[in-house]
Amino acid sequence: MASPLAVLALIGRMLVLFALMMGVPLGFALVQQDAGIEPFARSAFITLAAGVALSLVMRRFRRELQARDGFVLVVMTWLLLPAFGALPLWLAIPGLDVTDAYFEAVSGFTATGATVLSGLDELPLSVNVWRCFMMLIGGLGIIVLAVAILPMLGVGGAQLFRAEMAGPLKDQQKLTPRMSETARGLWVVYFVVSTSCFFAYRWAGMSWSDAFMHMCTTMGLGGFSSHDQSFGYWNSPLIETVAIVFMLLAGVNFALYFVALRQRSFRALWCDIELRAFYLVVLAAVAVLTVFLIMHEVTADAWKALRYSAFHVVSLATTTGYAATDYELWPVFAPLLMLLLGCFATCAGSTGGGIKMVRMLLLLKQSTRELVRIIHPNVVNPVVYGGRVVSPRVMQSVIAYMMLYGASLVGFTMLLLFSGLDVVTAFTAVVACLNNIGPGLGLVGPTQHFGVLTEFQTWVCTFAMLLGRLELLSVLVLFTPQFWRT
Repeated sequence: MASPLAVLALIGRMLVLFALMMGVPLGFALVQQDAGIEPFARSAFITLAAGVALSLVMRRFRRELQARDGFVLVVMTWLLLPAFGALPLWLAIPGLDVTDAYFEAVSGFTATGATVLSGLDELPLSVNVWRCFMMLIGGLGIIVLAVAILPMLGVGGAQLFRAEMAGPLKDQQKLTPRMSETARGLWVVYFVVSTSCFFAYRWAGMSWSDAFMHMCTTMGLGGFSSHDQSFGYWNSPLIETVAIVFMLLAGVNFALYFVALRQRSFRALWCDIELRAFYLVVLAAVAVLTVFLIMHEVTADAWKALRYSAFHVVSLATTTGYAATDYELWPVFAPLLMLLLGCFATCAGSTGGGIKMVRMLLLLKQSTRELVRIIHPNVVNPVVYGGRVVSPRVMQSVIAYMMLYGASLVGFTMLLLFSGLDVVTAFTAVVACLNNIGPGLGLVGPTQHFGVLTEFQTWVCTFAMLLGRLELLSVLVLFTPQFWRT
């Protein structure tokens, strides 16, 4: 049986670490002498005090994590940390209520990029830094970071890692004998690529602060920006090209980079079926959309059509959500195609959202298998992926996930329709939040924001973001009676 008290003991240690992370925006506030100094100082103190108190009170319940503890810790972490992350936003932004502050923080941690804020250019720099920095933390998963430090606290993290890592084949992601070494290895790769992204943005023409913030949201595939116009603020093909390169890098399973570095060979990357499918789908979509924009006279300039299609296809397919222009003004096929790509294109083990490319590939293989069985009922035709037979248990998990995904998509949409939203806004808002894409269409389109939603609608979208980021099963399993039985 899961032990919430043992989990709370670990949450306390995470809050202490989280309080230290607030030093990053506080440092920006002190340098700029902006209005964020007091809010971040107070928030860091409150978070640190809560973490220390929780650690002390719960220290006698400290023990090795069991399988079910991992799921409880994952869910509680993603519920509680955004609450503390919302504190400085609530204190620093006049008129921002608790619901919207929590939504913004959840959007940051889940790397969704949906925002309730307008006037981003006028916000204190430290506030924008914090919004973006939360995406860097949440991008690869704050639980993976916790796995890296838990051994130092005397607590093993294998169950946490399995609960947090995305995708149906996550048990195969153990790359080193010790799980903590795997987590640290992934963070080293994440840090190296992030640093490269930061300097590339600076070289392309961003200021140091903008380069840092957009590095955070590019690597987290979250899409927050410090400007209301997003990448339209610069209108720079060079900056957009840098964004495309690093969004494509972040959309790939980071474990592959880890393996490639250890083997000193790119073979692991080239041989990965999911990676090849990801790039092939993106390339095909860019080609189709470029031709579509020219055919429908959105622009007669072929280079401009390629530029817009490449940037926005990559942005939405990787669930980042940046915008360089208002693509909602394009014929409806274009924005719907890009939203559809965001539902499945990114790889498992990347910082992207959606159902992941590997699930889509397995479903396609299973569908082909069933078609063959209709013709040849007795044929032995197992699902094979990467040269290995996929176990029935994995396929059952994929099918169960897709059933819950479809039910969640319909259920959340019906709730928003019940609350009075129009069908375009309701459906695309759920697609954007459940797949952690960011902008939808209609009232929540690329030039709009989620601040127009009612409090009830905001909470529906908040839960959709959390459910999508934790891949449905990790959350919904907590609502089954069997989970809590001995």
